[in-house]
Amino acid sequence: MKRSLIGLVALAVVALIAVAVSTLDLGNLRRSVVPTEAQVVTLYYGGEKSALLDDPAITDILRDRYNITLDAIRAGSVEMAKTLDVTGKDCLWPSSTVAVDLARARGLRPLSVDTIFTSPIVFYAWNEVADAMVSAGLVRRADDGFLYADVQAVAAKIQEGAKWREDIGINLYGSFGIFSTDPVKSNSGLIWAGLLATAMNEGSLPVVADLSVLLPQLQNTFASMGYMESSSGDIFENFLKQGMGARPIIVGYENQMVEFINANAASAPMIRDRITMIYPEPTVFASHPLISLTPACTKLAEALQDPELQGLAWSDHGFRTGLAGVVNDHESMMNATLPETINQVVPMPTAATVEAMVAGLQ
Repeated sequence: MKRSLIGLVALAVVALIAVAVSTLDLGNLRRSVVPTEAQVVTLYYGGEKSALLDDPAITDILRDRYNITLDAIRAGSVEMAKTLDVTGKDCLWPSSTVAVDLARARGLRPLSVDTIFTSPIVFYAWNEVADAMVSAGLVRRADDGFLYADVQAVAAKIQEGAKWREDIGINLYGSFGIFSTDPVKSNSGLIWAGLLATAMNEGSLPVVADLSVLLPQLQNTFASMGYMESSSGDIFENFLKQGMGARPIIVGYENQMVEFINANAASAPMIRDRITMIYPEPTVFASHPLISLTPACTKLAEALQDPELQGLAWSDHGFRTGLAGVVNDHESMMNATLPETINQVVPMPTAATVEAMVAGLQ
């Protein structure tokens, strides 16, 4: 009798354990286990991710759930892939898949490449500038309320040598143009160079053979900008600080406005009243691939796919997810409104074409 009772109790315990295990979310269980050894991951990263990596909520998730802290240095996407010394670095985190090809062409052999986030290239313009570009037929206001720029029309005006005052109709000094970062160092500038090259090539993606005609036009365009920042974060800050006369319109990433408004909520109404985000038609999606050079970086890549971290990257920093099957919740974004989808997108030229373009623009 006693043995039978013990057997029944043991059977009941086994059954309860089986039920408990069957109802566990093993994915979340795996993510909740903190590794026993702390890991410092060293990396170069694109400047547009500065606020994300400085966010205490993000750093807490990495530290508390994955025992990871970061030793991160800001650098241009192109220079980290092509020229910076990567000795002792675990990761490169540029802002374009082209940088992956450039890194491989340099001789680097990544253990893995994980696209963690994406963000389309946009223009930021002072409202008066945006209105003038609408009147000049370069920008249209769509039914969804957002502004869209005709990149081929913009490129044609640049090629013509149009002037802000005489040809665009706004009292600004000098030649019409859109300021960008240095395309030799920074991804947003490089993407703008690629978009311009496509527009100047009658809408066809350029190849190396096309550059003999296109490069002189691109060289003139970027030379006319004068000093060019090497970081997307720097040009956005200078755009805000220096005002319309110095920087009428710039190339940036969609997420930069979201971050600024979230960090400066009290100033959000004033910023919305003074600055307009314009979506190029077509645009290029800047992917943010994490290039793992060591096993430490592959652990970071897994940590960055944490669902809560991905949600914060969207709601607080405006980064669209780069993960298949994960959908950005637009209702979670409290201080900004973005289009749910970006429909007119072109790829960047091939790595060989980009390399030749960068060499010609140095």
